[in-house]
Amino acid sequence: MKQREPIVFIVDDDVSVREALASLLETTGLHAKSFGSAEEFLRYPRPNQPACLLLDVRMPGASGLELQRELTATERPLPIIFMTEYGDVPTAVGAMKAGAVEFLPKPFRESELLEAVRRALEQDRVAGRQRAERVVLRARLEQLTLREREVMAMLVQGRLNKQIAADLGISEITVKVHRHRIMEKMQASNFAELVRMVERLS
Repeated sequence: MKQREPIVFIVDDDVSVREALASLLETTGLHAKSFGSAEEFLRYPRPNQPACLLLDVRMPGASGLELQRELTATERPLPIIFMTEYGDVPTAVGAMKAGAVEFLPKPFRESELLEAVRRALEQDRVAGRQRAERVVLRARLEQLTLREREVMAMLVQGRLNKQIAADLGISEITVKVHRHRIMEKMQASNFAELVRMVERLS
């Protein structure tokens, strides 16, 4: 499998459902990997390619909602499409508020599922790019001294050079020197870009 080939995980205790979904996905050129329980899925290494999760709500052991909560707390959450025969409004609303891409009652149309998978994979591609960008920005941030970080925090709050100088007990010229070094180390072409970088890091 290519490093960046999308993968769709299927977690459902019904083997016939898993097989039918895997077959459907593979006819569209998507790679599928199936699991019979949340516990089995959690033992599988997190992927480094775009991925999403087709997840049954009710299963023996940990439920789909419990698995969603556990994944949400990790650094690599996955977009989730819930599937259920026993859907109710409060469950669906809770799942969607917690970040689920879709909540599909069984039986569902193939086109409906495939569209949800398409949206989920695109969402994960975007999230992957953002994670990679944060890694780069954190590496640049590590190059800043503690004083430069102090100055940068004040700058993005909209503080003027003379205000920063007064607060830190340094000269305006020293603030300007710090500002220049911050822009250089963060590789920001202008102040607006620096503000966006800090927002992405927060």
